[in-house]
Amino acid sequence: MEERWGADFKAGAALALFVAGMALVSFFYRPYGYNEMESGGRFMPPSPAHIMGTDNFGRDVFSRIMIGGRYTLLVALITVAGSAAAGSALGLLSGYAGGFVDEIVMRLMDALSAFPGILLALVMVALMDNSHATLIIALLILFIPSYVRIMRSGMLEYKDRDFVKAAELWGCSSRRIIFVHILPNLLPALLSASVLGLSNAILAEATMSYLGLGIQPPIPSWGRMLSEAQNFIFAAPWCALSPGFMIMVTVLAFHYLGEGIRRRYA
Repeated sequence: MEERWGADFKAGAALALFVAGMALVSFFYRPYGYNEMESGGRFMPPSPAHIMGTDNFGRDVFSRIMIGGRYTLLVALITVAGSAAAGSALGLLSGYAGGFVDEIVMRLMDALSAFPGILLALVMVALMDNSHATLIIALLILFIPSYVRIMRSGMLEYKDRDFVKAAELWGCSSRRIIFVHILPNLLPALLSASVLGLSNAILAEATMSYLGLGIQPPIPSWGRMLSEAQNFIFAAPWCALSPGFMIMVTVLAFHYLGEGIRRRYA
């Protein structure tokens, strides 16, 4: 088991470093401007000058991939951080309080889980605007129930343990019992779920952008690049294969990382 989790973790870490490194490098260097058009260089195949070719406007696909990775990772990180924080707070409260509070919180989470993600995104766009901020809020809300269930399950497992009962007898406050005695035992599960959540958030962002509900032009997005490339996928397949490959690699990276962490603490 130790060998397996180590292999998963190393594979995920290598892929994640590759994607994150490319996004970081884009702050300092790009072969071309991501919106730099060249009318005479449309649909150029991959070459030393354009390692991922050019698109229908003569824009360098690799430069757009680099910028798209920056925004994709940013959306995923903010989404997971926000949903993990909100979900953890609600899950800990629900599990520790029990009774009526637990019933209310869990019924709300069931209702939220049953709400289609695309429909929520459309509602958010109608109420606000079609931007990456709206996308982040929609995804954050959608991801909260999974963290609530993880933390509630952990709280129910630990709140009747002897060390918690001893802390109660010593007169420790509920806040101290939750955050000092119980929460540290739940952090490995939360960390694993958060890393796995990054892969889900990246896939969700790409899906929303593909449908036109995510990051808007002129900022490039892997999902939108896929959507734009479908009209000429046979004439210039590299325009679709490049963002598709990056989405696959990034999702696999955080999936392997999360699985490695989960196996380590299982």
